[in-house]
Amino acid sequence: MRKGSVKEALAKIKYDPRENESDYYIVIEHRGAYGDIKKIPVEIIELGHGYFFIGETQIPYHRILAVVRKDGKVVWRKKGVSKEFRF
Repeated sequence: MRKGSVKEALAKIKYDPRENESDYYIVIEHRGAYGDIKKIPVEIIELGHGYFFIGETQIPYHRILAVVRKDGKVVWRKKGVSKEFRF
């Protein structure tokens, strides 16, 4: 599951021709959302050094809790996030 950084996981989804961004979503920490967690579809515009853009929204990598396929398979999970936690 967790092989490398979240940036590497997102780059694989964005640039690998075998992957389709619409098959994935990102779980982020989002203050004010229910449970302070928000699911957003992967529609990456740009991968920066410490952040990425989805549309005009800049999201820092440290806010990402997990990258999940729509079938429920977690492809990347932040250290410290319990395996029992359901996204």
